[in-house]
Amino acid sequence: QVQLVESGGGLVQPGGALRLSCVASGTGSVASDYAMGWYRQAPGMQRELVASISYFSGTMYAESVKGRFTIFRDNAKNMVYLQMNWLKPEDTAVYYCARWSGPTYIGSPAYWGQGTQVTVSS
Repeated sequence: QVQLVESGGGLVQPGGALRLSCVASGTGSVASDYAMGWYRQAPGMQRELVASISYFSGTMYAESVKGRFTIFRDNAKNMVYLQMNWLKPEDTAVYYCARWSGPTYIGSPAYWGQGTQVTVSS
């Protein structure tokens, strides 16, 4: 079993920045051999993929965050991060860390974190 725990959410003003962190734990190789990513869900909206990073460190971003968000990973620490710059009110959501069951972000993730709230407001 794999556990994912997010941190780093909070309240920030428009134009500000936050860095989300996610640490994976469990038995065996819990993160380094797998694709990881971040989803978000705003009230009344469907959960959407924000950014993902493969085992090969290939990345993919939602159009709405390209140029503002950066996903990166530290395999030695079993961690994945989401650096969010130039935040907008529409970025307000619960952000979830996710891990796929293979090295690429194909299909749905196999594991989810509990989520961390990000609120962008003046």
